Amino acid sequence: MNNNRRRNFRARPQRNNFRRRNSPMNSNGGANFNRNGSMTNPHNVEKTMQKFQQLAKDAQSSGDPVVVENYLQHADHYSRRLAELNERTRSNSNGDTNNDSVDASTKDESENSN
Repeated sequence: MNNNRRRNFRARPQRNNFRRRNSPMNSNGGANFNRNGSMTNPHNVEKTMQKFQQLAKDAQSSGDPVVVENYLQHADHYSRRLAELNERTRSNSNGDTNNDSVDASTKDESENSN
C-alpha cells in the first residue's frame, strides 16, 4: 500500500446560487426592490432626495454639468416618489375617516329603526 500518494482533486459542483435554481427568491415575480422597505418610508425617501440635491450642488461647484443633470434627475425621481407616498397616506387617512362616518350613520339608522 502506498499511503503517501496524494489523491486526485475532485471538483465540487458550484453552490453559489443553489436557492435560485427552481424558483425566484422573492415572491413578487423576481422584481428588484429594497428588501427592508426603506423606500416606503417617507422620511428615508426625503433624505435620499436631499442627498442627491446636495450631490448636484457639489458637482455644480466642481463644474461638471453632466453629473449635475444626473443627480438632479435622481432627486426629481425621489421627489415624485415622496409625493406619491404622501398622497397615498392622505388617501388612506381620508378613507378611514369616511368609513368611520359611514359606520356612524349606519349605527344611527339602526338605532332609529329599533
